[in-house]
Amino acid sequence: QVQLVESGGGLVQAGGSLRLSCAASGRTFSGFTMGWFRQAPGKERTFLAAISGSGGRIYNGDSVKGRITISRDNGKNTVFLQIDSLKPEDTAVYYCAATTRTIATVVTAYGYWGQGTQVTVSS
Repeated sequence: QVQLVESGGGLVQAGGSLRLSCAASGRTFSGFTMGWFRQAPGKERTFLAAISGSGGRIYNGDSVKGRITISRDNGKNTVFLQIDSLKPEDTAVYYCAATTRTIATVVTAYGYWGQGTQVTVSS
């Protein structure tokens, strides 16, 4: 089992940046590939980025390519998502998730989820 808690969301103006954090507890953090997803109202949850347990492999999705950076600190059991040049269409609930699989981009591959953190971008 692993428990995930996201933080760092909030209200930000368009063009700004946010750094989201996801703190993990439970099983050995480095044994999990970590992913970030987001879900806007009325839309499906979409993949943003994933990082392998060691941090050596990263895969970014297409939806916000070029504006996000995923990273992790295994010493602090935390994964981060930096989002730059925020746009109103980035408004969503952002979720982190964990899987024991290798890099995965689909919701169903992840067995552990946080409760999400709301990001609202004003124009």
